[in-house]
Amino acid sequence: MPKARPREGKIGLYVESLTRQPEVFHITPERYARVAARLPEIAARIDPVLSFDGEKFAENVETADVMVGWEFDRKAVRERAENLALVHITGAGLDHLRPFDWLPSGARLTNNSGVHGEKAGEFAFMAVLMLNNRMPQLMNAQAARKWDRAFASVSAGKTLLVVGVGHMGAEVARYAYRNGLTVLGIRRSGKANRYVHKMGTPDRLAEFLPLADFVVVTAPAVEETKHLIGAAELALMKDTAGLVNMARAHLVDYPALSRVLESGRLSGAILDVFSPEPLPADSPLWSVPRLILTPHCSSDDADLYAEKTLELVFRNIDRLLGGRKLKNVVDLTRGY
Repeated sequence: MPKARPREGKIGLYVESLTRQPEVFHITPERYARVAARLPEIAARIDPVLSFDGEKFAENVETADVMVGWEFDRKAVRERAENLALVHITGAGLDHLRPFDWLPSGARLTNNSGVHGEKAGEFAFMAVLMLNNRMPQLMNAQAARKWDRAFASVSAGKTLLVVGVGHMGAEVARYAYRNGLTVLGIRRSGKANRYVHKMGTPDRLAEFLPLADFVVVTAPAVEETKHLIGAAELALMKDTAGLVNMARAHLVDYPALSRVLESGRLSGAILDVFSPEPLPADSPLWSVPRLILTPHCSSDDADLYAEKTLELVFRNIDRLLGGRKLKNVVDLTRGY
């Protein structure tokens, strides 16, 4: 377990925000001050530097004990960040940082897994309700000025499959469970969850897919999850089932999904993640029937995301200072 080396009793914290990212992710002095006021004993042991777009990176990379941000000059981190004990990434997905050979020996990598949970659960359940109530079909009809009365029954008693029951997927399961759905889950470990009626490992995906009325994808984007939901898996789903992808575009074969929707199968799909992002204006996805696109905004709380991120960082700094186990440490061999 790495232990930070505080200078004059304080941890050197370098925080990098990007103006090209939405404001929801920006760690501003005002947001920092609010978190520091809530956790004053930890804040008193931190010497913070807040920066945008690398403005203060060069002068702090060699002295920082902890670095926080979405991306950095990884070559400089590898070659110059001699004091580094912890790098915290302000998102859950880490595919943009592979391979991890830039991380100095002795430093740990952590991510924002869990910060998204509550908002992600609410969005996912909203998406399930939209699919249940045939909203993709109704929105298509509205755009076509067509009176298409699509009736539906209540969602309680129907079956939701959560593919990837980590922090985010567990919140999705919780919302569904508490609203009367039967919840199936897929996770690498197969470990039980109190809100999942039946849990399986990835090799049972083909068994679970035909049972589901709704499928929500929240698994990590690693090599073994590429097109986890592909043509064969889509063919196993009920004709009336709906699909939600809140993980990464990597996990679902979008051309195959488009063909299925164009053929008239599936009640609809809601996609929040794409490659590339922003989705180009000429992408064929824009015109696929019964498909709702949201611009990667499903799980980031507009008011609290940055502050929840900082709270996680503060508590990990407290753990560093005490030589205790960190939260959200990334397994570099798995990539999440």
